Amino acid sequence: RRCEWDEDMLKLFKIPRAVLPEIAPSCVEYGKTKGFLNIPDGTPITGMIGDQQAALFGQACFEKGSAKCTYGTGAFVLVNTGGTPVISKHRLLTTVVWQLGKEATYGLEGSAFIAGAAVQWLRDGMKMISKSSDVEALAESVKDSDGVLLVPAFSGMGAPHWLAGATGLVTGITRRTNSAHLARAALEGVAYQIAELMIAMGKDYGRTVKPVKSDGGAAANDLLMQFQADLLGVDLVRSQILETTALGAGLQAGLTIGFWKDLNEIKSKWKAARTFSPKIKSGERKALLARWDKAMRAVKLLAE
Repeated sequence: RRCEWDEDMLKLFKIPRAVLPEIAPSCVEYGKTKGFLNIPDGTPITGMIGDQQAALFGQACFEKGSAKCTYGTGAFVLVNTGGTPVISKHRLLTTVVWQLGKEATYGLEGSAFIAGAAVQWLRDGMKMISKSSDVEALAESVKDSDGVLLVPAFSGMGAPHWLAGATGLVTGITRRTNSAHLARAALEGVAYQIAELMIAMGKDYGRTVKPVKSDGGAAANDLLMQFQADLLGVDLVRSQILETTALGAGLQAGLTIGFWKDLNEIKSKWKAARTFSPKIKSGERKALLARWDKAMRAVKLLAE
């Protein structure tokens, strides 16, 4: 709330305040470069922001209630909650997304440890595909997962469960199950995690968060994006630029030096590549999410 070091935490860890750096806004001149390869000396360093916060900025989510999901090795959802921090009752993180001048903007964040890493597992561990981009064609070769559900808890589970000891689970396997069903279930498992995070966010925020913007390497997968929209029940808007983390940091740097006039100018330049709208009815959505809940109960039981 104060955007300062926490005195109680400093005392707990016996850290002198004087040894820590000054906390400054996101958009100020932190210093100038010197001795960096291919960067002229004296270039101002004018943007400082965390990676997921940068993606939110790069997606031009400047209004309260706007949200994004970044699909990388893991997946991360952030919603802009405005000038007042919202303390989660569903085990999400409250964070400062950026500070422009004296005014801080807050957000809620949820993380899924495994997203693109599930595809890497299919490629490197299971040898089902030769390159990650092949997963979509393999998954699309079947009309659905034929009842196969995969919980990709390969590194434990993040929000809202926070189960360090959780392991992956596959259920619904029959003699009909083949590699395409498993590939589709792996992609769907990523989307289930994000749906769970977005539902928790909606409860904390007090209303459904929509629309949701998507970015990151795995956002290029149309099958994943469509299933995600189906589970969320809201439009999912894929950004024209998928590398929005780097974009957001650059936008903040440019805003500081006046390359861009204000947030409205930045927002006017943001472009969508495609919008995915839900194609299933609410009853089917509830049934899918209920099955995921059952699988998560099994994961929790096995993690005990």
